[in-house]
Amino acid sequence: MDSTLACLTTWMPQQRWYGAKAREPELRVVAAWDLPDPHAGNGGAPAVVTTLLVADDGADPVVLYQVPVVARPTASVDADHAHIIGSPEPGTTLIDGAFDPSYTAALLQLVTQGGQGEGERARAQGHPTSTVAADAEYVGRVLSGEQSNTSIVYRAGEGRMPIIAKVFRQLHAGVNPDIELQTGLAEAGSPFVPGAIGSVAGEWPHQTTGFTVEGSLAFAQEFLPGVEDARRVALSAAEIGEDFTTPARDLGIATAAVHTALAEEFGTVPASDAEREIVSSSWRRRLDIATLEVPALADVRAGIEAVYARALAEEWPDLQRVHGDYHLGQVILVPGRGWVLLDFEGEPMRPMVERRLPDLAARDIAGLLRSFDYVAGSLELEQPGAADGVQAWADAARVAFLEGYAAASAIDLDAHRALLDAFEMDKAVYEAIYEARNRPPWISIPLDAVRRLARRE
Repeated sequence: MDSTLACLTTWMPQQRWYGAKAREPELRVVAAWDLPDPHAGNGGAPAVVTTLLVADDGADPVVLYQVPVVARPTASVDADHAHIIGSPEPGTTLIDGAFDPSYTAALLQLVTQGGQGEGERARAQGHPTSTVAADAEYVGRVLSGEQSNTSIVYRAGEGRMPIIAKVFRQLHAGVNPDIELQTGLAEAGSPFVPGAIGSVAGEWPHQTTGFTVEGSLAFAQEFLPGVEDARRVALSAAEIGEDFTTPARDLGIATAAVHTALAEEFGTVPASDAEREIVSSSWRRRLDIATLEVPALADVRAGIEAVYARALAEEWPDLQRVHGDYHLGQVILVPGRGWVLLDFEGEPMRPMVERRLPDLAARDIAGLLRSFDYVAGSLELEQPGAADGVQAWADAARVAFLEGYAAASAIDLDAHRALLDAFEMDKAVYEAIYEARNRPPWISIPLDAVRRLARRE
């Protein structure tokens, strides 16, 4: 196993889903399980399909990664294969499972037909939720652009439903809300989410306590090809000054319908004093961090705190399950169907237990409002002088989105304006931290929003 860890220590920092590229990994294998190779006996090279759970002890807190690997005879592997992990022993080569047909076929079989993967201190269990005849005709390919997870798209012949399976790379105890919420919405008949196909759950020893925990490993759903996410659609419209109020209003209607369905399926709870304190504490904690990392925020701190104070002075609506990380990139436009929402996983950096708690729908609404603002801000930065009027375009889209949401939900958003402002402010403060750390030239986008919100009475 030491030689395998040496290969992983070199390979993992190069992967997009690895979360700590600035330092040397401190890896150990916590558990592993095997899956049968569906291609065994078909005349190909023998393969061993294994999923490793690898803890990175250098992170604080310790992070647990899911790493599927396929071991093949080195002689059968093309030396130029782009996804070789390494050769832990002479004659054997490890390949990133997401890019190997034996693993992708085994994963599809698990989510569509059920079954188990057994191994050292761990097991995986498939849970089909829809009847799909997934056979050898399906070929899996990794979807490019994924960061925190790895998504594999399966396609078959004409008339067969394409499937997308998301492999969760960072693992947490508890059911992933992406599975819980999308499956619940799909089974309730919501047209605003893809159909659910199945999932994989697992048991493993916790990376620090050693106690056995249960959690989510993968989720498969209907794949909708030939679509664009809402950010690309909005950006294309903004670039040419095309009116976006009708699509934005429709997006507000879709968002309200999903919130209503979530409340019906998973219930609501009153906003108690304890809940209000949890939310307001998170606002203050983020602001403390931001003023240290973004000195420009210190000049408007009093205005930011006033926005939060106004929100705390009003009555709050009931809490419910929400998307949790809502922005234009989490919505796609499906021809003949309209807007469809994706990725209900919540903020990836939050503990799973927090992501599954009831929250305020205002958080999602504010996320979309900030997302429209980012369309305008990015155009102004990337195309100076060519984006005249783009802020007016964004303002009109924001208003239309709120109108659509209010009409579909029968909620008077004006009565909760202070709460919406506070969530939008908190999101802008978070964005300021992100841009200061990752894209300093973009810091003006959230800073302009903070100043605008701080001036609003």
